[in-house]
Amino acid sequence: MFNPSQCDPVYLEIFKNLYQSIAEQMGITLQNTASSVNIKERLDFSCAIFDQEGLLVANAPHIPVHLGSMSESVRSLIEDDKNTLQSGNVYLSNNPYNGGTHLPDVTAITPVFAQNQQFILFYVASRGHQADIGGITPGSMPPHSKTIDEEGILFDNFLLVEQGRFREKELREVLASNLYPARNPEQNIADFQAQIAANAKGAQELQKMVAQYGLPTVQAYMKFVQDNAEESVRKAIDVLKDGEFSYLMDNGAQITVKVTIDSNNRSATIDFTGTSQQLASNFNAPKAVTQAAVLYVFRTLVDDNIPLNAGCLKPLHLIIPSGCMLNPTYPAAVVAGNVETSQRL
Repeated sequence: MFNPSQCDPVYLEIFKNLYQSIAEQMGITLQNTASSVNIKERLDFSCAIFDQEGLLVANAPHIPVHLGSMSESVRSLIEDDKNTLQSGNVYLSNNPYNGGTHLPDVTAITPVFAQNQQFILFYVASRGHQADIGGITPGSMPPHSKTIDEEGILFDNFLLVEQGRFREKELREVLASNLYPARNPEQNIADFQAQIAANAKGAQELQKMVAQYGLPTVQAYMKFVQDNAEESVRKAIDVLKDGEFSYLMDNGAQITVKVTIDSNNRSATIDFTGTSQQLASNFNAPKAVTQAAVLYVFRTLVDDNIPLNAGCLKPLHLIIPSGCMLNPTYPAAVVAGNVETSQRL
């Protein structure tokens, strides 16, 4: 048909839109099948597709802070369970120290296997804001939480579907056994099932694409789409200058950032050294949220119509000291970091 080792600009445009369209179809499926107002009407969800390494390829235009951070959740699954992943499995994660944002945002991740079931071709994931996931206040957004345990139930690559079997009994046990259990497990289960359906739609459409164009071509253009995004961000960096800024928040905490442009490599270093240590309040932003905010800013500098993906991150070097309020460690509370601190970033 054509040479998948060389990027054809026409096919680049076709595949870029195909990948994005699949993520959009996942989002429509999720919205149509979800139960909670949060997902069905407030549209607090995101869907995306990832390559074999868990790197973001394309997303629908959903929630920016989700999209820049979901890749971290997928890659944490690959690192933790690479040798045990099986076809028909779906995993749940909302761990804010492992790619999550805050506990109500729960990600369902599905590995997509080749027809022979021997190896993984892609990953699809959907992240939805649960109306309640436990914690000290209804809605799981407590204003005065001081530890992650007070904010709800933490899923760390929990096996939700095992080779096609929905593990409802085990899920209910987790939802009920927490110190501050979920208040409406029926709704949690309904929304998780909607996320499973969204992922199944994404997997189905990717398999169709492989059948139509062939695996070598589909995988080649996944890389070309990422390479194109990388070049677009490098073009944006070409016109930038060094700068630094500090922001004093109402609670006395300070965010400090220094941006250094390397014009030879067409890259940027974003250094948050000097930012306040993690807080006793819940305004800590997980590292994945910090990364998502930076990624979003650089994406807005790009004039080209590109999907937000892992290629956008390649020219960026982030320095986020461990234990600061932008990269907190367990058991720091984080529920406001995702919504408040991310805006300041």
